[in-house]
Amino acid sequence: MTIPTVMANRSPFNHVIAFEVSKETLVVHALPADEQCSVPNTPEAVRRLLKAEMKRNGREKLGSLLVVCEATGGYERHVLDAAIELGLSVHRAHGSRVRYFARYRGLIAKTDPIDARMLAEFGRETNGLRLYVPPPAESETLKALQGRRSELQAMIMAESNRLEHALNKTVLKSLKTNIKALKVAMKAIEAEIAELVRSNEVLKAKTSLMRSVTGVGPVTATTLLAYLPEIGQLTKGQVARLSGLAPINDDSSKKIGRRHIEPGRQAIKRCLFMAAGVAMKSNAVLKVFADRLRSAGHPFKYVVTAVMRKLVVILNAVLRDGEPWKGLKTA
Repeated sequence: MTIPTVMANRSPFNHVIAFEVSKETLVVHALPADEQCSVPNTPEAVRRLLKAEMKRNGREKLGSLLVVCEATGGYERHVLDAAIELGLSVHRAHGSRVRYFARYRGLIAKTDPIDARMLAEFGRETNGLRLYVPPPAESETLKALQGRRSELQAMIMAESNRLEHALNKTVLKSLKTNIKALKVAMKAIEAEIAELVRSNEVLKAKTSLMRSVTGVGPVTATTLLAYLPEIGQLTKGQVARLSGLAPINDDSSKKIGRRHIEPGRQAIKRCLFMAAGVAMKSNAVLKVFADRLRSAGHPFKYVVTAVMRKLVVILNAVLRDGEPWKGLKTA
């Protein structure tokens, strides 16, 4: 069954099943029945509940059915997997958007039953919800490996910072041993990432295209493909917003406020920061762009953020067109 990626301008869903997710339990709210229950957060329990709702839907002729859950760092995976397996439309909601929706409704209190109900009403009343589409298997594998690489890198940095304060010989030896083991583990992860890219034609082609942009190395390319698998299918504004690099207006009447950025996917911003630093020195186009901003008196943070945004927009255009970067002609 083909599942649409975006809803129509007017919400077609009347039957909504919302899941408030925690590690062990799911609080479920169903509309229009306005019923609530709790089930274990297991694949079997979720599948059983959704099948029962599908039967109710057919019996009572409730129309299109939507499953809604919040993004909770992975604990929502059983809901997403079961919904996709059963061919149901499913939306993974951003927690802040649902909270703002609740405040708009005048509701400040927060409990799991309240949140489950708000999720259901949010799904039924919000137009233009983007429906969840499972990422390709290679993207999931790449994200897991890239995530572990970042964890190991952080641990190496933390242990290295402790070296200068280690006066005890035993402690110093322990730190050096640990750093050595962590570096070996990190090299193994990096080798597996490189092998995954080499063996997968899609990842190999995308990485090659991205590295045609001066300043973009293998780590930047694989990080973007892991944490921003939609890159190449987005508009300029969308890719900048997801990366947390879109300039947001703050104007009112005669007031012209300072533009600011909102949090995006942090792993993307970290890797783009390093890439932008290289690009500002070695990429002829981005160097001219950065120099112009510096000449206008903008501080470094402003300049590097602007270069990061331009860089991710260029990479999005390169993947969209399927052609290596050609300087000013791209993006």
